[in-house]
Amino acid sequence: MRILKERLFKLMQDPRFVELMKNPHVQKLAVRAFRLRGRVEGAIDQRVQQMAGRLNLATQRDLRALHRRIRHLEEELRETEERLNAAEGLEEAPAHS
Repeated sequence: MRILKERLFKLMQDPRFVELMKNPHVQKLAVRAFRLRGRVEGAIDQRVQQMAGRLNLATQRDLRALHRRIRHLEEELRETEERLNAAEGLEEAPAHS
């Protein structure tokens, strides 16, 4: 992947490439290619989600949701502990008569 990125960067510096990219037809083709790539990736992601569901496997989406839930529960626990500590502090305080 690194080599591919290096070659692409070198190609983008080539004056012939720069001139070619000024052509509106080439620009439209490049845009269509990127859109197609996005649609293909989306379709593949959807199929992977479906297959993972059928196989009862956790996906990245599932793990992200689980991490969000854990963070939420940790925050609730922290708030509950703070309220409990505050309530215990009030019980231990001497009564004013």
